[in-house]
Amino acid sequence: MKKLQRSNTILALFFFLPVSLFSQDRHITINVIAPAATPSDAKIFIAGNSPVLGNWDPGKVVMRKENDSLWSVSGDAPSGSFIEFKITLGSWQRQAMYQKGIIPGNTHFTVGNDTVVTMRPVEWGGDAMTAYGSVVGTVKYHRGMTGDGLRYARDIIVWLPPSYAKETAKRYPVLYMHDGQNIIDPATSFLGYDWRVDDVSDSLIKIGKMKEIIIVGIYNSPDRAEEYSDSHLGRAYAHFVVDRLKPFIDSTYRTLPDQKNTAVMGSSMGGLISFLFVWWYPNVFYQAGCLSSAFLYDNDKILNEVKKYSGPKKNIRVYLDNGSVGLDSRLKPGFEEMVKLLKEKGYEEGSDLESFYDEGAEHNEMAWARRIWMPLEFMFGK
Repeated sequence: MKKLQRSNTILALFFFLPVSLFSQDRHITINVIAPAATPSDAKIFIAGNSPVLGNWDPGKVVMRKENDSLWSVSGDAPSGSFIEFKITLGSWQRQAMYQKGIIPGNTHFTVGNDTVVTMRPVEWGGDAMTAYGSVVGTVKYHRGMTGDGLRYARDIIVWLPPSYAKETAKRYPVLYMHDGQNIIDPATSFLGYDWRVDDVSDSLIKIGKMKEIIIVGIYNSPDRAEEYSDSHLGRAYAHFVVDRLKPFIDSTYRTLPDQKNTAVMGSSMGGLISFLFVWWYPNVFYQAGCLSSAFLYDNDKILNEVKKYSGPKKNIRVYLDNGSVGLDSRLKPGFEEMVKLLKEKGYEEGSDLESFYDEGAEHNEMAWARRIWMPLEFMFGK
């Protein structure tokens, strides 16, 4: 990946997918015309899809105040790179709203020419934004879990199925999910909107479409990209889940700990590491749900590994999907190639493989929440 320069308050913009070293840089300016009700002492932040955009931290990268209403950030980006961002007052509960009461999608574009983007929020989200859902069912928290080789501790959220408290002799399959703060609780989730895996699982269970399961959400860390890929930290994260977290969950809750009853799921980089988990540990994980997965990461490393694999067919089942808008449009070739490769390795649609192309879907929690029922039914359907 071509590395861009940053000087003074000039912000370089880039995304993790490879961009040709010979791409011509273009100058990008992003302006925000603040609504009149913006507090005079407020700071306006940009949060987006790269380290210099804060890796989606809503209160990390402050924009430059030009006058009482105009805030700006500018820099150079290679032609062909993809930029995705939101504007906030420092938290997702105070993000820019362009229609009253409606949480917007991400602003995104592919760099072509020199570009000026002007954002005109009508208001800043307030406390009402946390009302886009609530936790359904019983959850337990385990705070500050650490693992060998990992630089950050992380919290764990555990969702228990409807019958767990009453049927005290019953044991349950387990689904491990990455980006755990985003899957159940809208108060902790990215952009204030969660995957609603609790709501959807509860509904599917009650109408008899899905087995009862335990869901274990693993919060991410500032090392998310490295932990969710085939890197030294990615291997350490995998060891943490397999060797520390899973034994803890199996000893604390009434689980079915065998391979056939253990699954993993995630999106984007979380989709990549979910696939790596079943690929690396087919004796531990039987199924993987990989939504909008970053299979192109690190020069197609996992695609090349699957392509070169000549051993016996792994005893796993895989769900893959992808949208068509924004970042998902850039991830689509990796999705298509992975489906093709798995079919070549003997995996069959409708049996141990399922793929779905979601036309019109963006790369965000709202899109994944709308189709989460599909991997849930594929992995745990009755």
